[in-house]
Amino acid sequence: MTDTPRPGRILALYLPTLATDRIRRLRGRAATPDAPLVTLARVKGALRLAAVDAAAARAGLRPGMPLADARAMHPGLDAVAADPTAEAALITDIAAWCRRYTPLCAPDAPDGVFLDIAGAAHLFGGEAALLADLEARLKAHGFAARAAVAATPEAASALARYTVEKIADSGLDRRGVARLYHPLPLAALRLAPDTLAALAQAGLRRIGDIALRPRAPIAARFGADLIARLDALLGVTRSAINPRFAAPAYVAERRFASAITQDRDVAGAILALAHELARLLTRHGEGARRLCLTLFRADGAVRDVFVGASRPLADAAAIARLFAEKFKAAGDENLEADAGFETLRLAALEAEPLGARQAELACNSSTLQGGGGDHDEDLAALIDRLGARLGLRRVTRLLAQDTHIPEFAVSNVPAASAAPRGTTAFAVQGAPAPTRPLRLFTKPEPIETIASVPDGPPLRFRWRRMLHEVAAIEGPERIAPQWWGCGDTALTRDYFRAQDTQGRSFWLYREGLYAREAGLPKWWMHGLFG
Repeated sequence: MTDTPRPGRILALYLPTLATDRIRRLRGRAATPDAPLVTLARVKGALRLAAVDAAAARAGLRPGMPLADARAMHPGLDAVAADPTAEAALITDIAAWCRRYTPLCAPDAPDGVFLDIAGAAHLFGGEAALLADLEARLKAHGFAARAAVAATPEAASALARYTVEKIADSGLDRRGVARLYHPLPLAALRLAPDTLAALAQAGLRRIGDIALRPRAPIAARFGADLIARLDALLGVTRSAINPRFAAPAYVAERRFASAITQDRDVAGAILALAHELARLLTRHGEGARRLCLTLFRADGAVRDVFVGASRPLADAAAIARLFAEKFKAAGDENLEADAGFETLRLAALEAEPLGARQAELACNSSTLQGGGGDHDEDLAALIDRLGARLGLRRVTRLLAQDTHIPEFAVSNVPAASAAPRGTTAFAVQGAPAPTRPLRLFTKPEPIETIASVPDGPPLRFRWRRMLHEVAAIEGPERIAPQWWGCGDTALTRDYFRAQDTQGRSFWLYREGLYAREAGLPKWWMHGLFG
């Protein structure tokens, strides 16, 4: 027996006067609320109304109307150029603001937001209380808003835009569906304008006009997309929203009856959230590798602060320290808390299993005095602190690679990342590693050599215009080219460790074999010892 999937609960937020509300908010107290306000867009060379506010709508103005006609009706019309880019950014900001209700929020361009509130409505006293709180908060910030809840995004959007209904039950029977959705205009299906015009010419203007007719002729004439949108609206098919942020596995949240403004209160709240999150992680045997602190300010601004850890972390004090270091690095220890924070949320975006850790049974005096603790933990803590200040990708370490080519034997990787599988040192198991300089030149530098025999080691060489007499030399260490990656152009290298009469040691190599790979091999300086 399979479980029946729990029906979704989608909240659709509709902002009918978003464009004009944005302008009034920018103007602040200088705005005149009673004067009709519209935005303008150029359509085929003519200025037309792109959006109208409530006062303009009451005066009979509609989007799409020519500006000349609108001014003839209202000479004192306040007209401002539309800014689609700013309006889209505002919708994104409002979607981020809506995350105080649920992490699953998605912009519904150009004038709406979808929220998946399944399992979250009870935190606000139910769906009706959540809707009331959402609309009231947006009104306080200067936005006219209407919201509705239904089982699918399409149904919730249609209710918010074309009805006064607030909540549609998930288990509606046919009569309930017909009563709620059949009277709605076909524009609720969000069809293309030419499709709506063709339907109107055929006398089809309401949802019920097509829901009660045979589908095959309608699909043949107006396209299968019309039937697909109808099924999504009526709940025959299920669709999901595309949230901007995936729901984290572990979340801890605090809401405050009155906004907190003191730095110590904010820091205390972060520590309390870290303890709560650490308990959740420990209960499941996992640790956080990437965390996000979301601060919801009372003025509507939302701030996300991200930190990472070099190892799975489930220690509350360490988590709180990471955010403290992050704030110090940004130079804003006060957290910009002047407006106050209404909600704080701490989430573990990435989590990994906690490795088993065996405490040392034997300890010496240095351990008892605090001088011989777990060096791995100390190093990880240092990497985390530096990563919080500089960014984890900027704190690097050298990782040995499975290659004999010296310049590729190690690579720089973030210190917080785990060593990739298959990486090994170049030395053969059980054999001593060849003696090489700790640091090599970024690019080998050419040198001129003189040898007793063509394929022998040099007796003297000229490097950077200085002649060096060779007093002792070791080698060669032959390194063949990697045929699987270097192609036919790579040459064999013979490396030598040479010491001149002044006691300086050099690492040289000859590129190419006489009479086999090159007529006259070249010599290069690759590094220095000491």
